[in-house]
Amino acid sequence: TLLYTIKFEGMLHFVSHEVECSHTYQDQKPGTSGLRKPVKTVQQPCYVENFIQCILETVIELDDSNKRLLIGGDGRYYNDAVIPIITRMAAANGFKEIIIGQHGLFSTPACSSFIRKYECVGGIILTASHNPGGPDADFGIKYNVGNGGPAPDNVTNAIFEKTKTIKSFKILDEFEISLNYPGERFVKTDQGKVLVRVVNGVECHEELLSSIFDLQKIRTYLRDNKIRITADAMSGVMGATARRIFGEVLGVKPSHLIRCTPLPDFGGGHPDPNLVYAEALVKTMKSGKYEFGVAFDGDGDRNMILGKDGFFVSPSDSLAVIAANLDCIPYFAKGKVAGVGRSLPTSGAVDLVAKTRGFNIFETPTGWKYFGNLMDADMISLCGEESFGTGSNHIREKDGIWAALAWLSIMATREMSVEKLVTTHWREFGRHYYTRHDYEALSTEEGAQVMETVNKFTAKDAEVPPMGDSPVASCVNFSYKDPVTGDKAEKQGVVFTSEAGSRVIFRLSGTGSTGATVRIYLEYYSAKYSEGRAAEDMLEPLVEFALGVSDIRNISGRSAPSVIT
Repeated sequence: TLLYTIKFEGMLHFVSHEVECSHTYQDQKPGTSGLRKPVKTVQQPCYVENFIQCILETVIELDDSNKRLLIGGDGRYYNDAVIPIITRMAAANGFKEIIIGQHGLFSTPACSSFIRKYECVGGIILTASHNPGGPDADFGIKYNVGNGGPAPDNVTNAIFEKTKTIKSFKILDEFEISLNYPGERFVKTDQGKVLVRVVNGVECHEELLSSIFDLQKIRTYLRDNKIRITADAMSGVMGATARRIFGEVLGVKPSHLIRCTPLPDFGGGHPDPNLVYAEALVKTMKSGKYEFGVAFDGDGDRNMILGKDGFFVSPSDSLAVIAANLDCIPYFAKGKVAGVGRSLPTSGAVDLVAKTRGFNIFETPTGWKYFGNLMDADMISLCGEESFGTGSNHIREKDGIWAALAWLSIMATREMSVEKLVTTHWREFGRHYYTRHDYEALSTEEGAQVMETVNKFTAKDAEVPPMGDSPVASCVNFSYKDPVTGDKAEKQGVVFTSEAGSRVIFRLSGTGSTGATVRIYLEYYSAKYSEGRAAEDMLEPLVEFALGVSDIRNISGRSAPSVIT
């Protein structure tokens, strides 16, 4: 149990103070999804206070009428120190209702659900998502806007500009609110009364999921067919939701729910649900004991799906299979599907489904914030990213447990295993062989040099070598114009496309806390699926092409990627 308490010094009336900043920082530019920095960076004098003040000022400038703010987090190290600071600063800046997750915990999808249902102006989420936690690891501060989704570029840019020149911040005297139990308390301040509410971070999310899926049907299917499932929350915040929905509602044995207690350092692990960092689940599934397995990341928005004997479902295939079987999910069966969105690096598997099903397809830059406007405008109903994120328009975030329930709904309706669903899909639509190579913790200069090297091939007169046996048809640096707002996002990744339809994409990750991470995405499409064709063999010519055009081995001094997924 995480016990967070905002201290109390015996005052009955609390006064706000304007405190001069002892330091101003120039490195507080939010990345793809919030500000992520090493804990030691965040612990510098006024680092947190400066950034929070800039968030609050930006929020007030955008909407001075809504004074209800949500605060939550994934339970990582240093959240207990920062939650009281945000609470006191929000009160000093005039917010009248401050809602905090019990024990300070709120999964990212649950935050989105709560913000939308209770019409908050937004929420401050303390998470670095799938990054490690602990005193020597990472910390994150993310702002979600009133639609429940990550702040768009115009908001994060406004916050960043303020951080460069901030001179002071507002903060209230210390006061006591126990976060151990749900409840509420009025706090008297010189800004008026402030209602501080502590809420269960699971209940609102569970209520929403129960309206989307037929959980009783899934429970009956699991029981009658003796389907054994296991879930690994990787010591992240989704553990409580997994215990409630999988354990209490679906009847999964507690012993099958692994690492479901949130820990500040995620048990010393790296809470990223992929084949490398969720190795324990992979090993368990390869034993053949379970028919379905899922892992969640630190803040609960990402997922990895595995079938019996460790059959791996790539995130791109997961999105495509769900899109092809939306009629198995009551939420979609009773309403029209507006369209489907995918990030640029996500494979084109879902595009083929959209074409046959009559859905519109939208390709966006990496970052869930780009899906928000499309969902608000009712242009897409389903979306996903290759980085293990899947979700729908029920909220404005990716949702790990939603994805798991979507798969279980499809299995229950089609009465097929995970592997059978995927191979059946490949036989109908063909297979997109896919992998991602991450070169992590490069220097900033090395990352920039790699991107500069591949970007040279975007020139009109550039001579591009063939991609395996196929000439390269195009090389562009992807740019995006939001069809709703008209906002533009430039230089989102260098994309090589062969005449045969294969793609190799290079981009710098926006989720790291230090240095640079270069991600290389490789995709080969075969219209005819044949068993026994290993993805590594099909993609080998693309790997050689990528190494050649990027010169990444010479630039980085690395002989291999840090992670392959």
